[in-house]
Amino acid sequence: MAGAIADPVRREILVMLRGGRLAAGQIAGHFQISRPAVSRHLRVLRQSGLVRDELVGRQRLYELDPGPFTELVAWLAQFARPAGWEHRLDALETEVYRTRRERRAQGSADQAEESTA
Repeated sequence: MAGAIADPVRREILVMLRGGRLAAGQIAGHFQISRPAVSRHLRVLRQSGLVRDELVGRQRLYELDPGPFTELVAWLAQFARPAGWEHRLDALETEVYRTRRERRAQGSADQAEESTA
């Protein structure tokens, strides 16, 4: 997959397909390279599983296949540090757990005090 997204033309095709299905001719019309060259780029993307195609009449339509992207994002996430709001949400979660522990401890202490009284 990394080889498929390494090329800037293929990355641009992926960005174009983010908006929905496109015919091969529409994709090719966006670039200053030959149609056979665009066709080769589309074949690489299809073989890598990043896009899928469907023949509708005389047109070949391409669309993104989100599955591999989900896997890639999950794998890349291990290298990213929590930023701004993510860090704050982690801190909030820690605070919620701490407060719950304190309330349980206080509740247990109150019950013990009531049973001895």
